[in-house]
Amino acid sequence: MDILEAGEGSTMQRNPMLREDAGKGGGGRRNEPKNVLGDRLEVCSVSPMTGFFRDGCCDTSREDIGSHTVCVVMTAGFLAFSKSCGNDLSTPVPEFGFPGLKPGDRWCLCAPRWQEALQAGRAPRVVLRATHEGALSFCSLADLKRLAVDLD
Repeated sequence: MDILEAGEGSTMQRNPMLREDAGKGGGGRRNEPKNVLGDRLEVCSVSPMTGFFRDGCCDTSREDIGSHTVCVVMTAGFLAFSKSCGNDLSTPVPEFGFPGLKPGDRWCLCAPRWQEALQAGRAPRVVLRATHEGALSFCSLADLKRLAVDLD
């Protein structure tokens, strides 16, 4: 799947689901973020637009207190679990441009919340290639792999 991204000069370019941030500074982010497999971080979702930086990637920085680093595929069970914990991800909030999530949507989830859901038996599936290596501060690679949708 290809996406179109606006570059610094607002020129649209085709990008095969990899983030393109060469030459862009900002927020303490590195130029080439890595995923949990040690490869270049891939895009999680642009529809709905996700990520701490709302750029489609589960990239992170010092400002990302929640560590929005795990790319997940939403399930009804997880959405109900999250709502029961006080974080309603399924209800749209138009004033913030949030469409509400539904089963099947990909989303950059906070790593501690994924770990909490795992312990409760409600963790959603994971897209390893789009999950930032920073998630490993909260989650084990073995657990992430056990629920991966993209292992060969």
